[in-house]
Amino acid sequence: MSEPTGKYSITMPRDIAEAAKVRSGPSGLSAYVAAAVARQIERDNLNELITVAEAEHGPVTAEEIQALRDQLAQERREQAKHGASAA
Repeated sequence: MSEPTGKYSITMPRDIAEAAKVRSGPSGLSAYVAAAVARQIERDNLNELITVAEAEHGPVTAEEIQALRDQLAQERREQAKHGASAA
């Protein structure tokens, strides 16, 4: 069952609204805007979580971020290799 909906009036720059209409496809502008707002809420929640974590544990260094990016890239390469050999 889908969530109940409400009708809202919003104001946005015309060029953004027109670009959203073009990209919204068959699901329509309302669904496109709802998805964009949901993604923004997820980002806001993540930023709040990061702020709390950094207050407790200190900021993450650029070196730590790069090490995790390198690890993720390596794991993706290994997944791709295993996926190709399974085909």
